[in-house]
Formats: sequence, C-alpha cells, structure tokens
Amino acid sequence: MRIAMVTETFPPEINGVALTVAGLAQGLREAGHTVQVVRPRQADDDVDTDENGPDVLVRGARLPKYPGLQFGLPTARRLRKLWKDERPDAIYAATEGPLGYSALRAARALGIPAATGFHTRFDDFARHYGFGFLTPVVFAYLRRFHRQGAATLVPTIELRDFLIENKFGDVVLLRRAVDNALFSPAHRDEALRAQWGLKPGQLAVVYVGRIAPEKNLPLAVRTFREVQKIRHDARYVWVGDGPSRAALAAENPDFIFAGIQRDANLARHFASADLFVFPSLTETFGNVTLEALASGLPTVAFDYGAAREHLNPGCGRRVPFGNEDAFVRATLDLVRGDVTRADIRAAAVGAVAELEPAAVAAQFAKLLAGLPRLGTKITGNGNLREGAT
Repeated sequence: MRIAMVTETFPPEINGVALTVAGLAQGLREAGHTVQVVRPRQADDDVDTDENGPDVLVRGARLPKYPGLQFGLPTARRLRKLWKDERPDAIYAATEGPLGYSALRAARALGIPAATGFHTRFDDFARHYGFGFLTPVVFAYLRRFHRQGAATLVPTIELRDFLIENKFGDVVLLRRAVDNALFSPAHRDEALRAQWGLKPGQLAVVYVGRIAPEKNLPLAVRTFREVQKIRHDARYVWVGDGPSRAALAAENPDFIFAGIQRDANLARHFASADLFVFPSLTETFGNVTLEALASGLPTVAFDYGAAREHLNPGCGRRVPFGNEDAFVRATLDLVRGDVTRADIRAAAVGAVAELEPAAVAAQFAKLLAGLPRLGTKITGNGNLREGAT
C-alpha cells in the first residue's frame, strides 16, 4: 500500500504522539508498505526536500505555552496537488491541527479513504493552561474534526466507548506497541545508578515525561516524600523537560534531573530505576506506562488509559481516577512489599510482552486497507457495516 501519514509532531520532538506515529511509520515500512510522512519543518531539516521522499515538510508555527512543539499551517491546496500526482491508497491524519484538517479536506476532495487518530485530550489541556472556559469549544472542534474521517483510531476500549457515546462517529480500536527489545530489564546500568548517587540496595523512583502543569506534579512530589519516610535513602530521578522544571528543581534540590533522554539512553534510565510513579490525569493513553512495564518496573497509575488496559496487581497498582490519597497509599503498599522483588519485575515485563510493534503495524495496515469509500461506514470493531458500498 501507499500510505500518507500526516502529523504536526514527529521525532526528534519527544512526546507520545510523535513517537507513536514514528513507530507506526517504521512498522509499515518494515512490512513493505510505502509511507509518506507529511509534517511541519523542524530546525534541523534541510531546506530542499523531495516531495516524493519519505517526508514532505510544510510550514509550521510554535504552539503557545508549549515550547518545543508546533502546529502545521493550512496547506490543503498543496496536499491536493501532491496526492493528485502521487495518489496514496489511504491517509492517516494523526493530529487535529490545521495541517491535519487540511489533509482531511484534500482527502475528501480527491476521494481518498482517510482515518484519524485520537492521541491527545486537548480539551483537558486547555484547563491546565488557563483556558478552561474554552474546554467545551475545543471538545466540539475535536468531534467535528474526527467525524470528517472514515474512522477514528484509538488505543483503548475505554476511549473508544467514550468517543462513541459522545457521537464522534466510527471509532476503531488500535492497540499501542512497545519495543520490548529496546525497553528491557537487561539494560539496567549500575554505573548510571552510581551517577545518581545510589549505593547497592537503595531505591530509585523515576518520573519520565513532560515536566508540565498537566502532569499533576504536586502529587508526584507528595508521593515521593511519603516514600522517603519508609525508605530514607530513596532518590527521585526526573527524565524529561518542560515549563515546570526550574520551579520544581528550586523547591526540591535533592531531586535528580536527567533531562531529555532518547532511545537506548531512555531505556537505560527506565531499567536502572526500581519504581515508576505516574500521577498524570490528562493522558489519552500514556506510552510511558508500557515502557516502564517492559523495563521491569512496578508501576502506580490512575485507572484509565494504558494502566487500565495493561497494569495488573501482580506488577503494580491501578488507583481510582483522581483519588490522590489512594494513590499515595498504593505506592507505599508497593514499597513496603519490596518493589525490587524478581517476581514483580517479571510480571511487569509479561504484562506487555504481546504488544510487539510488528503485530500492531500489521493491524494498522489492515485497518487502512479496509477503509470504506466515501459514504460508507465502519463499525466499532473495525468491520464494514452491512449494506455499506
């Protein structure tokens, strides 16, 4: 198949959407499909780009209050010309910004089947960045956007049911993958732990993600301070960056800030820790949960997204959504039970062992190949409805 993937974010930008889209593109290419990625130009990109190459670069602008990310500017006319000359078999619009909307307009004009991906609850983000009054408007826009495609792909049953209930149209489940070769307990590095100031037997708690208001950071700090009352020598390692980092570091001088880590270095940081505590309430999925489990880390997270789908009592704790006291108690329960036990680490790895990237990419290709022509519909399980043309 010839597949065009349209996204406003892509590596080396680090976020769940960028890494998920890149992983899907890589999996499709490894399976023999031709993949064209349409995305905003980044600082390190060459000025000249072959439009028939793997990446088509468009103009973008920085996202307000979200440094390091941008959105693509409207470009429907260019995409219509591009895809008229080199017609893809299917289009996947991974993001809901102006570039994604342009892609859906071009797909409709050319009669090309198109699917969308629901990766981010931007209506929740508005509340955390001082625009809570816009939440209903943002949600209405998201619904209107996704109804332009033949199907909306989501990573969890919970989100699928929520979007169907809210009339988002045809919503189809596509599981997320995790690279179990990259993220593995085998990458534990005692030299790295020594750099963190840890001696053998000391406890390392790790945070991985954007250090920003929407991640519920006060609960992360509160939880760790309670852990310290049990394990006085515990250290808290923060992997990532964001607008809250400077204030967090100033208020907590004993925290270790490792900055942004990628690929093998990120895998080393995961595997070299002992416990992953993830207090965020704004994830659409939460890829880091899968990466932590694959790395053998017992995990504490709220009961939604990736945690609801994959986190079981043998390898961590799911906590009722928003119950912060229960979150702290669950973490302390794990620490008292010794999170470094071999059986807990093995259970964590086993919980995500079947989420192989190749299998997920194959399912993705099958879904795209089955997208209906204009005027047809897909059922929630990914099958054409009876009577569709």
